Amino acid sequence: MTNLVLFGPPGAGKGTQASILKDKYGLIHISTGDVFRENIKKETTLGRHAKSYMEKGQLVPDNITIKMLEAEVDNNTGAKGFIFDGFPRTSAQADALAELLAEKRTGISAMIALEVDDKILIERLLKRGETSGRADDADESIIKNRIKVYYDETEILKKYYQQRGKYYGINGVGEVEEITERIRTVVDQLQKLNKSIL
Repeated sequence: MTNLVLFGPPGAGKGTQASILKDKYGLIHISTGDVFRENIKKETTLGRHAKSYMEKGQLVPDNITIKMLEAEVDNNTGAKGFIFDGFPRTSAQADALAELLAEKRTGISAMIALEVDDKILIERLLKRGETSGRADDADESIIKNRIKVYYDETEILKKYYQQRGKYYGINGVGEVEEITERIRTVVDQLQKLNKSIL
């Protein structure tokens, strides 16, 4: 299985690349935000638990998030692999994800992080804000704060996956196809490596 943790600051084009990778490699894209929304909408037990924390402005505890992700993995038995988007955010979450996947006799193949200069990110998001209708894409100070939060969070994860030889920083500037090609080079190498080990 090819299991990827996909990271990128706001405006890096993560959603676009996740969609392309999903189709190219037959992977299941698991976006934590989407999983939360879906569980809350369907009023599942986990969704109701998550909502009770979110309504108080608190973070959803890791054990609830992991259970939601486990349900997603279990709903897709026979998948060629997964793209985890928006999770993990901490080394404790990365450990929990590793444990969950180990139980399924697999693991994380790589953390792929799209790297884009802040100036370009701000330009992209302001441009997106003109059409997206999202208030957080229209205010430069909010954008800068979102980028700072991203770096604060990912610095820990970057080290976590670097120590395990699984961190791949990808230049996220250029045409969509060029960026996809850079990611594909990494994923193809990982898949060749997996086949040689098996």
